[in-house]
Amino acid sequence: MPTTIKRLRVTLTGRVLGVSFRSQTQRKATRLGLTGYVSSAAGRSVQVVAEGPEEELEILLAWLREGPGKAVVEDSEVLWEPADGTLGRFTIRYSGHD
Repeated sequence: MPTTIKRLRVTLTGRVLGVSFRSQTQRKATRLGLTGYVSSAAGRSVQVVAEGPEEELEILLAWLREGPGKAVVEDSEVLWEPADGTLGRFTIRYSGHD
């Protein structure tokens, strides 16, 4: 059965900044072979955009909902989209309000 490649867009709120969330997400996504990025977003939230096999994206999503170490994820908004193959290696995107 062929592997379905998708794009996952997740916005996470709670205690997700200042707890190594972005760096740990980058490591996890890279280990899963995903492309995309993680960045801080409005309202002290974190946004993750990842592309890859649906099975690996589901693993990442389950991990994101728990978060690393001292993180406390209160809510996650999840959007599944068609993959377009434009994302490069998984990176951390820094913004001016980190």
